[in-house]
Amino acid sequence: MQITTFFMFEGKAEEAMNFYISIFDKSEITSISRYGANEAGAEGSVKHAIFTLNGQEFMCIDSFVNHGFTFTPSISLYVTCDTEEEIDRAFEKLSRDGSILMPLAPYPFSKKFGWVADRFGVTWQLSLIS
Repeated sequence: MQITTFFMFEGKAEEAMNFYISIFDKSEITSISRYGANEAGAEGSVKHAIFTLNGQEFMCIDSFVNHGFTFTPSISLYVTCDTEEEIDRAFEKLSRDGSILMPLAPYPFSKKFGWVADRFGVTWQLSLIS
């Protein structure tokens, strides 16, 4: 059994994947299929893609249906960072054009922690482990 996180975007899947792989080391788009002419989705948009962030696999699509919902902070990606440089860089990039839910700071449960919603609406909790 394998459990993989799946993201549904509306026309922003490839942009989001490229954004995420630019932030985390050992990350890449491993496969991508696109809608062709006369298919349900917009031609060239992502029908299905697989990408990795620091070696962990994720899937995504561009939905051709306009939904009345998007991502919510009630579920987020939790990232443990090994260095201050790593957490500072990820927090800065993920929060740019997004929103800060908890500022990057020391908290009773973490030496340094921050929670952001990125420009696509995906939420990330970042914690320094050392």
